[in-house]
Amino acid sequence: MKQVTRKYHSFDAEGKVLGRLAVEIARILSGRHRADFTPNIDGGDFVVVTNVSGITVTGGKEKKKMYHRYSGYPGGLKTLRYEEVRDRDVKCVLEKAVYGMLPANKLRAARMKRLFLFEGKEQPHTIHVTHE
Repeated sequence: MKQVTRKYHSFDAEGKVLGRLAVEIARILSGRHRADFTPNIDGGDFVVVTNVSGITVTGGKEKKKMYHRYSGYPGGLKTLRYEEVRDRDVKCVLEKAVYGMLPANKLRAARMKRLFLFEGKEQPHTIHVTHE
């Protein structure tokens, strides 16, 4: 088994676009930024995101973007707009975006555990690499 050394990567989400930030985070979580990337090995790094409340979306997505969930029962479709989800829990928006960009396999849950989101500037992790 390959020994993986993991680093902490820090992002400041203030003023960043949701999708573009989520793509960059998904790349680091899955390990695609490394020279020794192997798809079947969980070789990604940790990602710490601060100021998640300052994330933006472009176009009319504030009102048009919808989040759906289905209970499995007839008539059980629940739909919320982006601004409603953001008002409830701002971290949930970025979490769902990153989750959707990771490959749907057995490694996705382990990769998502290495994502740490904070609404403000303060965070308890030691950071090795900072992204602006």
